[in-house]
Amino acid sequence: MQDLKVSIIQSSLHWQNTSANLAMFEEKIWQIEESTDLIVLPEMFTTGFSMEAEKLAEPMNFTTFRWMRQMAEQTKACICGSYIVKENNNYYNRLIWMTPSGEYQTYDKRHLFRMANEHDHYSAGSKRLVVSLKGWRICPLVCYDLRFPVFSRNISAEGEFEYDLAIYVANWPQARVSAWDALLQARAIENLCYTIGVNRTGEDGKGISYNGSSAIISPKGEKLYHRLDDEAIYTTSLNGEELLRFREKFPAQLDADKFSIN
Repeated sequence: MQDLKVSIIQSSLHWQNTSANLAMFEEKIWQIEESTDLIVLPEMFTTGFSMEAEKLAEPMNFTTFRWMRQMAEQTKACICGSYIVKENNNYYNRLIWMTPSGEYQTYDKRHLFRMANEHDHYSAGSKRLVVSLKGWRICPLVCYDLRFPVFSRNISAEGEFEYDLAIYVANWPQARVSAWDALLQARAIENLCYTIGVNRTGEDGKGISYNGSSAIISPKGEKLYHRLDDEAIYTTSLNGEELLRFREKFPAQLDADKFSIN
């Protein structure tokens, strides 16, 4: 595993305004002052957390998809974030993992936030995604997924690690940010992996406030980076050798309970 350089962008969002958000994030991406391997954007980064799927959804290979492909090609970095996609008459809160070569993979949010009736407007995903980058196995997930440790579980039935870095992109409200903070650390500790959470700031069109609290957590549960309230662009390098040494020194996965997810 080579060291992995990751850039996260914590930002407010223009409510249900795709063109304004794409222009804003393009400007912020070009503010990253050093080369990077991966750029992480929030959940529904083109609209905010909206239930107006029919109004806002895009088909694949349309505006946001093409923008992500262009940004990845120009920055020579992978880019990930979720937005609203329509496919086969279903709507998805879909995370796109876009590579500089234009190849991509997708993950549809599995756990839909029923307290906002997300399950009434979107279809749930069924499969977890694990991608590879510079020898790292990376598992990108979306917001409410953070509350479900079974789906995030890193240990296979054979006792092997399935990923090295978990990423949660989110629109997680300020009212519940203490849970966000605690669960990011818990997922890192229990899965012996680096964990990144990228949340938004500002207020959405429904008057809900967000205060960021984006963070990068070590496999030991240490906060390597944490930012409250204001917008931020941050780049850091994750050390693969340190991860492997820690797993060798503290092989808790060998004592993990075995079960399957249906």
